[in-house]
Amino acid sequence: MKAGFIGAGKVGFSLGKYLTANGITVTGYYSKSPISAKSAADFTKTRSYNSITELLNDSDTIFVTVPDGTIEEIWDYMQNLDVKNKNICHCSGSISSAVFFNGEKLGASVYSIHPLYAINDKYNSWEKLKQAFFTIEGSENHLSEMKSIFENAGNKVIVTTRDNKYLYHCGAVVVSNLVTGLFSIGAEMLQKCGFSETEAQQALMPLFVGNVNSIRTTDTVSALTGPVERNDVSTVKNHIAALENDNEDRMAYILLSEKLIDIAKRKHLQRDYTEMTEVIENEKHSRSEE
Repeated sequence: MKAGFIGAGKVGFSLGKYLTANGITVTGYYSKSPISAKSAADFTKTRSYNSITELLNDSDTIFVTVPDGTIEEIWDYMQNLDVKNKNICHCSGSISSAVFFNGEKLGASVYSIHPLYAINDKYNSWEKLKQAFFTIEGSENHLSEMKSIFENAGNKVIVTTRDNKYLYHCGAVVVSNLVTGLFSIGAEMLQKCGFSETEAQQALMPLFVGNVNSIRTTDTVSALTGPVERNDVSTVKNHIAALENDNEDRMAYILLSEKLIDIAKRKHLQRDYTEMTEVIENEKHSRSEE
């Protein structure tokens, strides 16, 4: 395989370096910013290209690692080139391979290949990609070959479909992004109790990291602790009362507690969560009627 990259941002840098480190030939980079292409090429010890045509000629596989909103624009240009027998891939979590809408008719194989990992550093994230799951969907003819690239690097690869891309990406966003909002809610509560912003973050971090590590080493059921898991109805009621003046945080607490009841029931099959369920259900309905 000879893989070329269109786009020299964090994903392009990281994936290109990861592929070269795992024995895949990377031809180089094209970017609308020649400086960025040169930087990525230097980092991966490959070549910077002045045109997509030139990169395409030297590569049998192209990774389009540009922002999601630009992928279709790049394809609009590429479909007028000779893409026959080429593998055309993008790395968006939410967009399917259908963005390369007539690629197969033009003789190409089209794929969406997404690392389930938050790439936040151009120069260092590639080293952590060995821990990531990858998902892939697209053309059948070279699917096994494309999948094996990452399996051979030691990654778990899950084959998905075009139809479930948004749901898949939503699941990743809940854990990667929305949990940041959840941490912020907790930190703001502590600030109302006299903590500074820095103190609140520092105080909550051991809880946050400890819970993540517990889930990582066991599972969500085994890792669950707290008043819902203990069936401590009075504490949950007091929490809800403490949030009386903040409807948004109160509803977040109620909805998440409802989910925790489901998990707690799986952990303690003989425990009766009827009263806890009634408290949460009554609060949820009363909030929705306001």
